[in-house]
Amino acid sequence: MAMRGDTADMGRHFDVVVGIPSYNESETIGYVVEMAGRGLSEYFPDSTCIIINCDNNSPDDTKDAFLSASVPPGIEKEYISTPDGITGKGNNFFNLFRFCIDVNAHVIIVVDADLRSITPEWIRYLGYPIKEGYDLVTPLYSRHQFDGTITNHLCYPLLFSLTGLNVRQPIGGDFAFSLRLCSHWLNQPWNDMVRQYGIDIFMSLNALFGDFAVCQAGLGTKVHNASSPKLGSMFEEVVYTLFSTLIRYRNTWLDAWLETNADTYWRDDVKQPPHYGMERLKETQWLDVDILKLKQDCRREYNEYGGLVKKHLSSYAYRKIDHMFLVDNYDVDIMLWSQIVYGLLYRFDGASEEEKKEIINVLKPLYFARSLTFDYETWRYSVAFAEEEVQNQALAFLSQKPYIFGLYLGAGKCSFPESNPE
Repeated sequence: MAMRGDTADMGRHFDVVVGIPSYNESETIGYVVEMAGRGLSEYFPDSTCIIINCDNNSPDDTKDAFLSASVPPGIEKEYISTPDGITGKGNNFFNLFRFCIDVNAHVIIVVDADLRSITPEWIRYLGYPIKEGYDLVTPLYSRHQFDGTITNHLCYPLLFSLTGLNVRQPIGGDFAFSLRLCSHWLNQPWNDMVRQYGIDIFMSLNALFGDFAVCQAGLGTKVHNASSPKLGSMFEEVVYTLFSTLIRYRNTWLDAWLETNADTYWRDDVKQPPHYGMERLKETQWLDVDILKLKQDCRREYNEYGGLVKKHLSSYAYRKIDHMFLVDNYDVDIMLWSQIVYGLLYRFDGASEEEKKEIINVLKPLYFARSLTFDYETWRYSVAFAEEEVQNQALAFLSQKPYIFGLYLGAGKCSFPESNPE
């Protein structure tokens, strides 16, 4: 379990807390602190404010870079770390949540430690809606189509379709929340995945299914240490938390469908959160992707997990996927992709821990194949065109909701309510 640092918070109070989770971010955290400090001084001049660095004992001297960063007079700073040997982004947030409860914070803002595009205005765009009564402010910013692939191909379309709310960046890294929502998160069940990279989707899903007031803030362009699609522990932790939390709230989204008894879904069935901040987004940062390496990674994962793909996919989906790998030509379109993801989510429900690991491993080569398909379709076009394709993918997931509902109906895990005689 993560432990707080050597702080003594009893009796202290801060109106506004800016949290910066980090691990080995000594090169960039100083700039983030300076911009956050200027934003607090300018937009919360009559509030007691503090900037907290929630770290994992970074060996690259992140602590000194944070503490030496310049902030305006009246803005406090504090460094909190997990004990030696305990890492994980979720553990950093656990420490931040505990701190905010202890100091009875009114507005809590979080920004990534690797940001290069943050301005003081971000503090206003994220923080002011919390003052007005919202519980969660998620970001809206321009990102290159090759950045945020887990968001684009998994988190966003699933949340779009199953929560009925168009939250474009559910794991964006820069957001704000209320103390009420902070307490709610602490009271939810935490596991090892949540204490690592699963924390972001954990927060978004529990806020949306908890009926908290959500809005979005336009922040312009996000420039940070972006990367091309990759796997590893981050992918596993995010997907495990995404699937397990959706299944935990399964009755909520199943009951919503049973109440409407709808067999088709339209764009208007998804609500658009209120918008704050910048109305027009800017040009994105450039991100180069090595397509050849992506294909090599894709084939490597399929060679390792091809047997599990056959085990867990429908026969129709498996035949199409296996042929793609046979001819080395990838065309995982949005309809096939939505059915694959829904099918694996359904199999995840009730699976043993060993089977859940298998399902996540099955998704690895398929995620690469979908990313390759998307990259082929969008690389020569504008970011605006790519964003339209992301939206089309979300609509495909929405249109395929009856598919996953049919899986549950066929297994007898849900049933239509009896109609009332007239």
